[in-house]
Amino acid sequence: MTTPTLVARGVRKRYGDTQALDGLDLEIAPGAIHALLGPNGAGKTTAVNVFATLTRHDEGEVTVAGHDVRRSPRQVRAAIGLVGQATAVDDKLFGRENLVLFGRLHGLSKAAARQRAGEQLDAFGLAEAADRKVSTYSGGMRRRLDIAASLMTRPRLLFLDEPTTGLDPRGRNEVWEMVRRSAAAGTTVLLTTQYLDEADQLADRITILGAGRVIAEGTSAQLKGNIGGDRVIVTARTPADLARMAEVLGGQADPEQLRLVVEGGTTDRAADLISAVRELDAAGIEVDDILVRRPTLDEVFLHFTEPSAESAGAKR
Repeated sequence: MTTPTLVARGVRKRYGDTQALDGLDLEIAPGAIHALLGPNGAGKTTAVNVFATLTRHDEGEVTVAGHDVRRSPRQVRAAIGLVGQATAVDDKLFGRENLVLFGRLHGLSKAAARQRAGEQLDAFGLAEAADRKVSTYSGGMRRRLDIAASLMTRPRLLFLDEPTTGLDPRGRNEVWEMVRRSAAAGTTVLLTTQYLDEADQLADRITILGAGRVIAEGTSAQLKGNIGGDRVIVTARTPADLARMAEVLGGQADPEQLRLVVEGGTTDRAADLISAVRELDAAGIEVDDILVRRPTLDEVFLHFTEPSAESAGAKR
């Protein structure tokens, strides 16, 4: 049986009157990309800080790469890499100089640091910019260099704390590709993000936190399946048509977008769509557009992070 890279059991952390973590349980398999989601204040940053030995927890057990974060913090730090929300690279240095500096700070010899820096620059598509100042890099290039620096010592576990915040779509895609490559090379990744499509694209498993505890966990497909089947989405031509469609089909109307969302009644997507078309045709209602789609991760997130859902999750 494969030993998880990270194991957390019953982890609690309090700041004054605030219970930041309240019995957190988590396991991350080797080589996996695991996303940690949750609203602001859910405990994501506190959890990462505890796992990375930056904060001591009050209760519970945490091991990283087989090392207890309390008893063996040095071994844990040697096994991890951390990319925070703000880039840690120095704008005044060249890209290569930054990587060599990180390598030297982690105990590599000068020759080993230069060799590893060259490997990372090639792997992250930065070789041509290696001898340019980082101040001339785009946002996506800086982020790639930041991740490359965190991987200089080949860590077992890489923490990525909202790595694409502020990047344009091209920069985000560049970072996504680097994250996939890192995981494919054997590095386990724990990703926190506010971009749900990012978790949907990258994560093998997703954990949703609420009030410092796990309220939902699974693959993206499993979580979407937990909130029901497909949705039939109908766009009306006029507000009056929208009101009539809601009478015929039920569902949830969005007056601003003239849209009606109806949960599918079967496991057959085509059958749900055909049924809706027939009912609207029988009622003499013309529509502007109609389609069927699966639930989104945004809908999953909103479903599980509603106060009532969080309370129910805490009781499970």
